[in-house]
Order: sequence, then C-alpha cells, then structure tokens
Amino acid sequence: MIGVLLLVGILVAMFVGFNVGGSTTGPAFGPAVGADALSKSSAAALMTAFFFVGAWTLGRRVVDTLGRELVYDPSIFTLEASIGVLFFIGLALFVGNVFGVPASTSMTAVGAIAGLGFARNELNWAVMGEIATWWIVAPVIGFWVSLIIGRYFYARLHRIIAMERSDGALVELDRSGAVPVPTPEESTNRKELFGVVTVIAIGCLMAFSSGTSNIANAIAPLVGSDVIEMNPAILLGCLAVGIGAFTIARRTLETMGSDITELPLTAAIVVATVSATLVIFLSAIGIPASFVVIATMSIVGLGWGRATRPVSVPDVVRGEEDVPVSVGGLAADEDRDEVPAIGEEEPEDIPSAGDLFDPGTTARVILMQNLVPLVGTVGAFLTFRYVPIFGF
Repeated sequence: MIGVLLLVGILVAMFVGFNVGGSTTGPAFGPAVGADALSKSSAAALMTAFFFVGAWTLGRRVVDTLGRELVYDPSIFTLEASIGVLFFIGLALFVGNVFGVPASTSMTAVGAIAGLGFARNELNWAVMGEIATWWIVAPVIGFWVSLIIGRYFYARLHRIIAMERSDGALVELDRSGAVPVPTPEESTNRKELFGVVTVIAIGCLMAFSSGTSNIANAIAPLVGSDVIEMNPAILLGCLAVGIGAFTIARRTLETMGSDITELPLTAAIVVATVSATLVIFLSAIGIPASFVVIATMSIVGLGWGRATRPVSVPDVVRGEEDVPVSVGGLAADEDRDEVPAIGEEEPEDIPSAGDLFDPGTTARVILMQNLVPLVGTVGAFLTFRYVPIFGF
C-alpha cells in the first residue's frame, strides 16, 4: 500500500513541477521573448538549466525549511497529507496555465500548506503574516518603481541604450579556428547585442531564483515526510519543470511577453531588472518570492508610467517640458523638435493606457493570480478538515 501511495506522490509531485515550469517560465523569459531576443524553445532550455542550478544549490535549504517554519508540527506531513497538498498545488497551477496566466507558485504552495496547518490548528500565524505582508508590499514597490522609471527616466534610458532590433541573426559562428566562436553579425548594433545579452542574463538570474524557491513547492512535502531522498527528488522535480517549460509555458510566454504589452528591449530590461532585484531581496530575507505577481505589476507600472507624461528628470530641472509623446508609449521617442509642449498636444496624440497594454488581459491576469492561490488554500483546508481518509 505504501508503495502505491509513494508512486502516486511522485506522480503528483511531478505534476506540480510540470505546472511550475509552465507558470514561472513566462515571468522569467517573457520580456526577452516579447522583445524577440529569444525563441520560446531557447527560453525553455535556459529555464530548465538555470532552474536546476538554483534547485541543486540553494533550493535544498528551502526544501528543508518550508515544511518546518510554516507549521508548528512537521509530523502533520504524512504521506497522505503530502499527496493532498501537492494535488491542490498542481491543480491550482494547472487552472492558471490553462487560462494562459502565470499563477504564483509560491503563493499557491504556501496557501495549500497553510490550509493543512489551519485544518490541524498547527499554522504559524506569525510566519504566515510576515509572508503575506511582503506579498502585498513587493508588487506595490515593483509597480511604483517601474511607473517612475517609465514616466521620468525611460526616454533617456532608451536614447542611451538605443536597442532597436535589426533584421536577421545577431551573431554568426566563426569557424576559421579549431573551435567555432560566436561573433556579432556585421549588421548587428553593439548596443543591441549588449541589450539582448542583458535581458537574457536577467532572465537566467530569475530562473535561478525560481529554482532556489520553487523546487520546494514541488517536493518539500514528500522530502519532509521522509519518503524520498533530497537528491532524487530534486532531479525528478527539475525534469518535470523542464517538460512544463517546453510545453504549457508557451501560453504564459505569450501572455507575459506580448498580450499585456508589446515590449521593446529597453522596456524588457527595465521590467526584468526590477523584478529580479525584488525577488533576490525577498529570497535573502527568507520570504518565498512571488515573482509572478511582481513581474506582472512591473509591466503594468511601466506601461502606465509611459501612458501618462513621459517627462525626464533632467528636463524638469532645466524647465524643458517639450517632451516626446508617442502613441506607441514604450516605443522609441521621436525627435524633441517635432513634439509640442505640454498643454499644446492634440488629444489624439496623447497615449492612453490602452495604447500600451491591454486592460482586459491585465485584469484577467491579476484576477487569476489571486484566484489560483485561493483555490489551493480553500481546497486544502476543506479537504484536510472534513475528509475522513486524512484522519482529521
């Protein structure tokens, strides 16, 4: 009987890992894919590799602590309870992926574990309160930082970076030596190449951060119940994440990279930098990072900032308010001499939020990102409190 339950537990854990790959690849590499810096397959490969590195190094620490700090008595993670927790995590994430919305893996996992702890009166409310507080504060910080950048600094950043994509490949292989060496194409702009490398590197950093925290969401209940060793569990979880990244993540990549807003490379770098910085900060203080929500709110904040008045700080200091206005909002700014002063624009020349991101898609994303963890939390609580098989 234990063998059958263990097999079921492993399959459910891999189902969770599959959905982790589907829900976290979009926030990590959506900006790069939306900016045409990566193909979806390349994004999936990088996600798998760097997720594994993060899981194998720092991830094992999170696996050790997730099932001990959030509940007072870790013994509540019986094999049956672990399967139940993993089931609700996987089910909730699967719902988000079906709708093409990258749901928060950490919020969903913590919610399901909290449902178990609450049902057994073992939930550590102090730890839960601290986690929940940061989940509210961090996306707000991401939104406002991105909004300020979009409103006051984006135009100057874009002029400095100037990374409009050229046609054709960025690099070619120089096969003149013994080992082929990638070199920039003659038509490749050096700043463009730098921007592409930067946004991909930030995506890899986010994938690494995802591995350090999200591997625990898939395997911590099983490892905590002592039914499977740490290393085999990490390998199984990463394999499942890779499968999800190459399959169901294609929809979340489209949502994060193009459906919410068309991101040029400058905007992609801003969003990824703000999101990655906040994720690293949260990980450093031991908070499960909800970088899905942070990345989404950063995109919305940047788009909203560009939809208002794109004034740069140096322009305000000098009193020069003849700033570029572009219906493309996040696109390159036009020459300053061709733009009317504030108050003299025609109404049709002023960009609205709808020109920069789709409000309908944004509302769907935010709704699902809050609904999916709620489904996992409520479902876990009701099951562990009232279903007799769990002995409650």
